[in-house]
Amino acid sequence: MRVLVTGGAGFIGSHLCERLLREGHDVVCLDNLLTGNKENLAAIADDPRFTFFLADVAHPFNLEVDAVAHLASPASPVDYQRWPVETMLANSLGTYNCLELARKQGARFLLASTSEVYGDPQVNPQPESYLGNVNPVGPRACYDEAKRFAEAMTSTYRRMHGVRAVIIRIFNTFGPRMRREDGRVVPNFITQALEGKPLTVYGDGSQTRSFCYVDDLVEGLTRALQLEGLDGEVINLGNDTEMTIKRFAELVREVVGTDSGITYLPLPEDDPLQRRPDLTRARELLGWEPRVGMEDGLRRVIEWFKEYDEGR
Repeated sequence: MRVLVTGGAGFIGSHLCERLLREGHDVVCLDNLLTGNKENLAAIADDPRFTFFLADVAHPFNLEVDAVAHLASPASPVDYQRWPVETMLANSLGTYNCLELARKQGARFLLASTSEVYGDPQVNPQPESYLGNVNPVGPRACYDEAKRFAEAMTSTYRRMHGVRAVIIRIFNTFGPRMRREDGRVVPNFITQALEGKPLTVYGDGSQTRSFCYVDDLVEGLTRALQLEGLDGEVINLGNDTEMTIKRFAELVREVVGTDSGITYLPLPEDDPLQRRPDLTRARELLGWEPRVGMEDGLRRVIEWFKEYDEGR
C-alpha cells in the first residue's frame, strides 16, 4: 500500500511511519511541524519509499494513496491550549480534507481519535459505547470537541460516501520521542527526576491513568489499517492497567533512582479523574493487547532521554 500519515513527524506518527516502511509499504508523511520534528524521521529520511511534505492538513491537498492515517493534531494540553484554533482546524478542516482524499482515491481511512472524547468519565473503564462527559466550553474543549467533531465527520463520510473508515480512540501513550516540554505527565516526571527536582503532581495524586507503550499502540494502529471487516468500527487502544498519578510518580523515582520529592499543585479545570480503556473490542476485532509492562517501558524511555541528552 501507499499510506499517507498526517502528523507523521510527531511522536506517534513517526513510529507509525517506521513500522509501515518495515512492513514494505510506501509512506507519505504530511506535517506542518507545529509540534512535530523532522529529527523524529532521521532514521527513514533517505528511504526511497518515504516521502515528506511540509504542509498544513487544514489546507486542501491531492495525492495518490491507498490508505490515510490521520494523526495530525496537537495532542498535549500544553500544545492545544497554546494553539487552540490550529488544533480545531486540524481536526475539522483537516479531517474533511483527509476524508475527501480517501473518498476520491477509494482509500482506507483511519482516524486517530482520543480518550479525551470521554471527558471526565462517570463510567470506568470506558467502553466505546460510552458517550462521555465533556465540557463543550471549557479549556480542553478545543481538543475534546474537535476530536468528537472529527469522529462525527468520519462517520458521516462512511454513511454518505462509503469511505472505508475506522476510528481509533488512543489512550495515554508514552515512549521515545516524547518532547520534554509537551507538558504530559511522563516527560514531566522523567525530566524532573533526572534533574533531581521535585515531581509535580496536580491535585492529590489520586486521579488515575493507564499508560500504553508506543510500540504496542503502533501495533494496534497497523492492524486497524490493514485488517478487513473493520469499516465503521470504533476501537479503544491503550493499556488497561490503571495506576494513580501518585503511584506513578513513586515508580518514576524508583526507576530513575532519585530521592526527589513530590510537589502538589491545584488540579487543572476539567482534568479527568479516571482514565482506563475497556479493551474488549481491541482484543476481539484486532487480536491485540498491550504487551510492554509499565516498568519495562519506563526504563526504555528513561534510557532514550539520557541518550538524547548526551547526543545534543
